[in-house]
Amino acid sequence: MSKLPNVTTSIFTVMSKMAAEYNAINLSQGFPNFPVDERLTDIIARLAKENVHQYTPMAGFPPLMNKIAKLIQDSYNRTINPDLELLVTAGATQGIFTTILALVKTGDEVIILDPSYDSYESPVLLCNAKPVRVALNDDYTPNWETIGKACSEKSRMIIINNPHNPTGKILNEADFIQLEKILSKYPDLIVLSDEVYEYITFEEKHISAHTKDFLLDRCVMVSSFGKSFHITGWKIGYTVAPEHLMKEIKKVHQFLVFSVNSISQFAISEYLDVVNVNLLGKFYQEKRDYFQKLLQNSRFKLKPCEGTYFQVASYSNISTEDDVTFCKKLITEHGVAAIPISTFYSDHKDQNLIRFCFAKDDITLESAAKKLCNI
Repeated sequence: MSKLPNVTTSIFTVMSKMAAEYNAINLSQGFPNFPVDERLTDIIARLAKENVHQYTPMAGFPPLMNKIAKLIQDSYNRTINPDLELLVTAGATQGIFTTILALVKTGDEVIILDPSYDSYESPVLLCNAKPVRVALNDDYTPNWETIGKACSEKSRMIIINNPHNPTGKILNEADFIQLEKILSKYPDLIVLSDEVYEYITFEEKHISAHTKDFLLDRCVMVSSFGKSFHITGWKIGYTVAPEHLMKEIKKVHQFLVFSVNSISQFAISEYLDVVNVNLLGKFYQEKRDYFQKLLQNSRFKLKPCEGTYFQVASYSNISTEDDVTFCKKLITEHGVAAIPISTFYSDHKDQNLIRFCFAKDDITLESAAKKLCNI
């Protein structure tokens, strides 16, 4: 008997496979197609010949952990103890999975805000806990009244994703005020803050859970070097939590992966000495603006994008087909792959919306836009 009977092949795999089969331009799965910074590739090439190929300590390579602590201090003015509050993970998804397995018990409830990243629900189910899916408003702002009503004494965790995938929405100060009110009512409720796109925001700057005093003792923050440094295939990220929570997370981590890829930890540790993460938002804002400009004469209606490298678009002027069917036809008939937004909802809510990834080189964006403007 399956522990996850309703889990099938992810929509990302399905669309990327179809894109390859039909030689379509892949704007579906969220990975960049432009070169990695030469400074990083030069570091990794040199390190490959050095003695960096054995296990690092379970929690992470100590020099890297110290530099992550400095990055958090520089970015958010938060001081952490890297020995007690930090864990290097095999990608953000492993950090999320490990956190849920460590902290959620049988019978607990976990609040998940839809549309939501597809990796949140499965570890909850594997804990014999209950995912409580709560839809965001149609403009993708949180409906805190509805979220509050969904909470109960059984609620163990609420997952926030900021900046938000798939919609590109970011939380504001008012959202954190409302979150604090909920937490004050439920003292055992933990926040899992997925902040993998933390350095990719545009006109409005990212407000991290790191900056909120009321969260520091009851929140787990998850970050991704893969997203920040255009190296999604390296699968390396980190998790920050107060000592009493991190202690439990490390117990699971040591038997799940024990330690993370050594050479990538050595390389990123060096790279952090030369890279400026604050330039990332400007880089992707130019990508966003260029993609939006390319599509201004299309029949797609583009939604606001405040962060991430995803653009949500309505095709209601083009078709009334459901979004999964539309995305498949977009590949087979027009040569562009996108992701249907309904797949991020537990009830498959369909509003004729799809998600494009604009983390691509200009030639790819121009070629895709030309096809999309001809629909």
